[in-house]
Amino acid sequence: MTTSGVPLRPKRGRVRSTPKGRRADPLAHDEVRALLGDAPRRSDLLIEFLHKIQDRYGCLQARHLVALAAELKMAMAEVYEVATFYHHFDVIKEGDPLPPAITVRVCDSLSCELAGAHELLATLQSTLGGRVRVKHAPCVGRCDTAPVAVVGQHPIPHATPASVSAAVDAVDVKHPVSGTVTPGHIDYTAYRGSGGYALPAACVAGQKSAADVIAVMEHSGLRGLGGAGFPTGRKWKLVAAEPAPRLLAINIDEGEPGTFKDRYYLERDPHRFLEGALIAAWAVGLDAIYIYLRDEYHGCREILEREIAALQKDPPYALPAIHLRRGAGAYICGEESAMIESIEGKRGEPRLRPPYVAQVGLFGRPTLEHNMETLHWVREILEKGPDWFAGHGRHGRKGLRSFSVSGRVNKPGVHLAPAGITLRELIDEYCGGMPDGHELYGYLPGGASGGILPASKAGVPLDFDTLNEYGCFIGSAAIIVLSNHDTAAAAARNVMKFFADESCGQCTPCRVGTVKALELMKTKRWDAPLLKELSQAMMDASICGLGQAAPNPMLTVMKYFPKEVD
Repeated sequence: MTTSGVPLRPKRGRVRSTPKGRRADPLAHDEVRALLGDAPRRSDLLIEFLHKIQDRYGCLQARHLVALAAELKMAMAEVYEVATFYHHFDVIKEGDPLPPAITVRVCDSLSCELAGAHELLATLQSTLGGRVRVKHAPCVGRCDTAPVAVVGQHPIPHATPASVSAAVDAVDVKHPVSGTVTPGHIDYTAYRGSGGYALPAACVAGQKSAADVIAVMEHSGLRGLGGAGFPTGRKWKLVAAEPAPRLLAINIDEGEPGTFKDRYYLERDPHRFLEGALIAAWAVGLDAIYIYLRDEYHGCREILEREIAALQKDPPYALPAIHLRRGAGAYICGEESAMIESIEGKRGEPRLRPPYVAQVGLFGRPTLEHNMETLHWVREILEKGPDWFAGHGRHGRKGLRSFSVSGRVNKPGVHLAPAGITLRELIDEYCGGMPDGHELYGYLPGGASGGILPASKAGVPLDFDTLNEYGCFIGSAAIIVLSNHDTAAAAARNVMKFFADESCGQCTPCRVGTVKALELMKTKRWDAPLLKELSQAMMDASICGLGQAAPNPMLTVMKYFPKEVD
């Protein structure tokens, strides 16, 4: 017997009754089954299941990974490649020792470095290293309270050796909701009592048309506030034109160093963005909502779980399905296609894709992707009118921006200010000026990837497109302020180290380029021609925005702070 002229070998011996590969240990299989409960055994829930094992046992032992693969009917290699991709999973090979019961992570991203994170890390390693695991961590989204350490899942603001040691001694490793909810927090009952969810209910009842709502969003000038700045109304119109079924993916990964605005709103008014999401779902015709929340926001996750449950228990109308998915410590998942891969239970590697993600979306369906803050403004814009939002800008700009400000200012935090405000105005009017003995030296206008500008550019309006001519961009409006006690070169090295650590490794220009750039930046005098050539290769050939934007800080240092690196 042949197929296309190639003879087939006859089968020999008995046919296997069990699949090839390692068999699951019965005890481990029972433990995994108990953790999964009655959850459906689907591969898109793989990361959720890995979290259950990590939370329960403090690591991912080989025996549990084998059992999980068997339970999901997946290849062990598939489970292992996902588990080893994310920072927050501790994969332990057979025969290796288990990690300590408590892990202390000290954030060493730029804002925390300015506040003494390296000294804190060294002290904790010398004083706690014998009984707990102490390690550095990338940004944990709490730059306004730098330096920050996280004991287990419990963030310690303005961390000191004493405060961290006290949390370790008390085994205080959880982040209770009571420690996250702020005074004035609006829960579901209070939100409904103040008119919450009346607007989407009216939309569903036919009191508004989808076309009119989308037109209001277009007229308001609201743009995506996660960094890319795509016009919101236009995005809704594009996705609505795609064939059904359609989905909504909400990105709350917020891993950019210097950014913490989404956490700020989640801790105070979580239903505001949920209502915006329901309005978007109605206007665009979306069947389900997926919320992707960064893993570091443990308290926010508890809030969302509670408030979504309250909404679903007493809904204002028949709601679309709402799914809350948990990240696992990968900055790259802030990129929309990488986030979609992660929601699907895969490694968070960006996709090569068409101009907008709707065409290659979640589970192969057209997908509307939004940052949380973008949806936060939807209800207010529709209630107060598009001119209300557009009319808040300064210096010829339109709209409002939530600026995450950290570094050398007296009042770090989230400051709601007019779009187009200058850094000087922002510091003086909202941030209480700079600390005594500090003078403005430079600033990062768009987090780690937005470049670094000198004090002489502090009069440039802060908004979309206004910074492009200076080699910078505003991104998610994460402002990190440097003073005369700092150097721009050191700041650039810090963020390049972050990019080197966080590159997903999928493409060579980013994987190799960030590491090579960091090594070149450690010298006293930078090789400018070589760094510029390397930067061009990264910007031209990297798959996603991480590699494309990573050179911005070092390029702007060479342009605006040449005396530091010549």
